[in-house]
Amino acid sequence: MADIHLTMAIFDYDHVRDLGTGRVKPEGIDLTVINHDVEEIFHRMMFGQEFDVSEISLGMSTSRVSQGDAPFVLLPIFPSRVFRLSSIYVRADGPIKRPADLKGKRIGVPEWGQTAGIYTRGWMVHQAGVKLTDVEWFQSGINDPGRQEAAKLDLPEGVNLTVVTDRSLTEMMFDGDLDAAFSARAPRAFLQNDPRMTRLFPDYRKAEQAYFEETGIFPIMHTVAMRRDVFEEHRWAAMNLMTAFEEAKRRSVERINNVTASQIAVPWLNHDAPAVNRSVFGDDWWPYGIEKSRTTLEAFLQYGYEQGTLHRKMKPEDLFPEEVQHFFKY
Repeated sequence: MADIHLTMAIFDYDHVRDLGTGRVKPEGIDLTVINHDVEEIFHRMMFGQEFDVSEISLGMSTSRVSQGDAPFVLLPIFPSRVFRLSSIYVRADGPIKRPADLKGKRIGVPEWGQTAGIYTRGWMVHQAGVKLTDVEWFQSGINDPGRQEAAKLDLPEGVNLTVVTDRSLTEMMFDGDLDAAFSARAPRAFLQNDPRMTRLFPDYRKAEQAYFEETGIFPIMHTVAMRRDVFEEHRWAAMNLMTAFEEAKRRSVERINNVTASQIAVPWLNHDAPAVNRSVFGDDWWPYGIEKSRTTLEAFLQYGYEQGTLHRKMKPEDLFPEEVQHFFKY
């Protein structure tokens, strides 16, 4: 029987790259891998279902799944995980100097349903002790005005969210109309070293490790979606893709550990990265599947429901088809 042909859109990650080069081939699948920036991939998959398989925002996709009408199924493959205390930007001369200062302030978000923002607001509520209703919220693009919300929201009672169409969040901060912004993408002004903007946590590495040690949450930003019609016709392909993603990741870690030749241009990476990550995360510091990420998934689903991006309470097993929830063991 001939292999089925599938297209897959995903960012050019080292831990996925061997799928694109063909060095790792999913059994029974002829895979065409297309690399784009993640925002373009998300838009084209959410609104047009242009690809058979696609990287997708965890926030956008789980919101759609919670409504019961998602045109895709999700696979517990997590190509992007990023701690997000680094994504809180404040005015350098403003009133926010510590987490508790967020109470009563004006905070901007590019999208309420942006995955990074869901985690950051979850931290704000559960670790910093600031309620969603303690903040006045504004939504616009971080660099450019007019960004649209991709998720259908069911905002909690008392949450005040104002959509701004004529100014970016950065402009509003510099005009004195915002005190902070929660944004996955660093503001352009910050990257250009504008002295008017700084991070709430300049030493975010230390703060994020402490957060992980306290909560066990390693934030998942993106997962992988498979178009529902493709899944229904080839249900076996989901697990074969899972197996191939695991092998590509294994090969990437092997490259990092390689001491014979520097395949990744970072000095001492083969020494420092495994030692540091193993001390914090254990032997598998980038896990796929439900069980090793259960704490993170459960927290994210709780935050999403509390914040109105999810329309019903969910558990991790509600996100993924039965075919990819269990692994064969000898």
